[in-house]
Amino acid sequence: MALAENKRAYFDYDILDKYEAGIELLGFEVKSIKNGRINLSGSYVVIKENQAWLINADVPPYQPKNMPENYDSKRTRRLLLKRSEINTLIGKTHEKGLTLVPLKVYTKNTSGRIKIEFGLGRSRKKSDKREVIKKRDTEKEIRNTKF
Repeated sequence: MALAENKRAYFDYDILDKYEAGIELLGFEVKSIKNGRINLSGSYVVIKENQAWLINADVPPYQPKNMPENYDSKRTRRLLLKRSEINTLIGKTHEKGLTLVPLKVYTKNTSGRIKIEFGLGRSRKKSDKREVIKKRDTEKEIRNTKF
């Protein structure tokens, strides 16, 4: 079940590969995310010291009056990946122009564990974005045209 999507990422980037990872969260963050209160816009994934980190994802508190005093809603969160996956990502991110972009957050099966899907993407140029908009508009016109 999808809890949040980053639709802007599909517009700004050409997604080449997709990966799935768990997120290391605090208890009240899990409750907040399950209520759909997570914002992925402006967030990205970085690999530092052989670990993957989700940076700048906003998770507001579940109960604002009942939270730790020093809680930062945009704190850096560790992603749970296998060592082999991290090694392949290290190799791929060293290529020019490739970045790791979060695409969606969801729960998998009935386990209730929160997963994140992120993609290896290449940034689009302005002209490419215009082409995507034109293509989307023509498809919309074709669907709306009644015979």
